Amino acid sequence: MPRFEINRMRSPVVQSLLVFALLPAALVVAAEPATWPQFRGPNSCGRALSTAPLPADIGPDRHVLWKVATPPGHSSPIVWGDAIYLTAAAGEKLVTLAFDRQSGKLRWQVEAPHRGLERIHSIGSYAQPTPTTDGTRVVSLFGSSGLYCYDTAGKPLWNKPMGPFNNDFGAGSSPILVDDRVILCQDHDTDSFLMAIDKHSGRTLWRTDRSEFPRNYCTPVIWTVGGRKQIVVAATLRVVGYDFDSGKELWTVRGIARTVCMTPVVGDDGTLFVASWAGGGDPTDQIVVAPFEDAAREFDADRDGLLAESEVTSGPFKQRFSQVDRDKSGKITRAEYDFFRGLFQKSRNTVLAVKPGGRGDISATHVIWQSTKLVPFCASPLYTDGRLFTVKDGGIFSCLDAASGTVLKHKRLPATGEYYSSPVTGDGKIYFLNDEGKLTVTTTSPEGKILATADFGEPAYATPAIVDGRIYLRTAGHLYCFGPPGS
Repeated sequence: MPRFEINRMRSPVVQSLLVFALLPAALVVAAEPATWPQFRGPNSCGRALSTAPLPADIGPDRHVLWKVATPPGHSSPIVWGDAIYLTAAAGEKLVTLAFDRQSGKLRWQVEAPHRGLERIHSIGSYAQPTPTTDGTRVVSLFGSSGLYCYDTAGKPLWNKPMGPFNNDFGAGSSPILVDDRVILCQDHDTDSFLMAIDKHSGRTLWRTDRSEFPRNYCTPVIWTVGGRKQIVVAATLRVVGYDFDSGKELWTVRGIARTVCMTPVVGDDGTLFVASWAGGGDPTDQIVVAPFEDAAREFDADRDGLLAESEVTSGPFKQRFSQVDRDKSGKITRAEYDFFRGLFQKSRNTVLAVKPGGRGDISATHVIWQSTKLVPFCASPLYTDGRLFTVKDGGIFSCLDAASGTVLKHKRLPATGEYYSSPVTGDGKIYFLNDEGKLTVTTTSPEGKILATADFGEPAYATPAIVDGRIYLRTAGHLYCFGPPGS
């Protein structure tokens, strides 16, 4: 079994309490030690809670404690106690799986029934959202059929039907378990929402309409301010903080990208860090969309006042037709066109820091700093040791001073390609995994000294989990467990 590194003579319970007592306040909101309970671990921080040593030079044939074949899926592994959970698409079967942490042996597999599969991106998966657990329940989301809650033995407890959603890229945001409730945000081309669900019964506690937001993929984070929990979601053009108990909007920061695929992170001092990027939102590469009248003159061949997909033969809306056509009528109306034209006008790719304590529109009062250079797309930012690390497609590594936003380092990692997996850290090391299955391990120093590289030889989209000196990494066809010899 994995061991704690504080003192081998102490019991696991005492060791866990000691680790927990040393945690920064920003992390003591989501999980006990020795867990990785949701997407990116405790409160999506991406940081190992244990100080146990981790190997740097991991790879398909280095420091492998075990390796098992898995059905495909993009969801990330989560860990609680002696079990690992993930979801997968086994052919047309949508399944939640549990593995033994010590051996990798499959403990159970449960299928989520569905009538039809959702539409997904060409590189997407029917198992994209990461499950979540609190040690008594495991909750999975499939965009094809909804939420499913199981006990840790795989017994179904309840399910909440939903989907397929109005989005041809599929569902991607993950549920989280906080206190006695499941928090779920789903932003799609129509009918977007944030909701809280009783974890015991599956009953909806509240549901907040987010219909102003088209498709986004941010998993909510919890921001504890003044002793009260807030739910933070970054999405089209603004970051919003919601009251945990009621779902009512408390504050907003405007001036971000038109689509958000990343999840924010909370620093040790309570500062919130948000990154957002979408095509056409860079200061030097902004997409300007012509007025509807100009587009109609050029493309509306049948002069019906609508733009059919066959008519839009060029321009920024050609490749984004399904997004602009929010009601999926097959034609873009003036209202849909003007809505997206406005998004392109206001979209700003940025990394920003927000101080806690605001109410209402706090864009001008609580944003500490912003950075618009080399903003990442899907990989969420990582905070550790007073620094903020990001990785942009192409393998562009950035380190920013978390207090000021000053860029400390930009460089290109050996693994280029695209980054859907988010970086994670432990033991002074950061693990960056790209979509080709190529891994780069760096130090957490500003220069990000490269310690090791590896090539797993198959695609990878999931974010690794780090628990008690072990690294759990999922590729397209396998789940690996890495650790020091004898661990």
